[in-house]
Amino acid sequence: MIDVNIKGVLYGIAVALPVMIQQDEGHIINIASVAGHKVGLGGVVYSGTKFAVRAITEGLRMELTSKHHHIRTTIVSPELVETELLHTTTDAEALNALKARVSGEPLRAQNVAETIVYAIEQPPGMAVNEILVRPIEQLN
Repeated sequence: MIDVNIKGVLYGIAVALPVMIQQDEGHIINIASVAGHKVGLGGVVYSGTKFAVRAITEGLRMELTSKHHHIRTTIVSPELVETELLHTTTDAEALNALKARVSGEPLRAQNVAETIVYAIEQPPGMAVNEILVRPIEQLN
């Protein structure tokens, strides 16, 4: 999780940022999680990585702003999303705890994609810095 969720974000930023700085525009969008706002039972390391994504993205926003770059940053934090994880995880207790948080259907990948498009389509002088996306039947 640390390699993918933290190092992957840092490597992606390291590749994209020099190009964006050179053209003085761009938009970095990182995917965190509602777990990056609230630690859940059985998800301590996962939550820690998603808290890190939020901190990295917010710190990057502040650094870019202080240097007067026109590069936006957005953190998208979805709750339970219908992915292969729900069908391949071997930790039944963690899976049950995760599913118990949503009384209805989880989000679909399309919902997250539409959230990203929303952030991208905002006017140049405006940045949507963070979005939490949950199923309407989110319990906690």
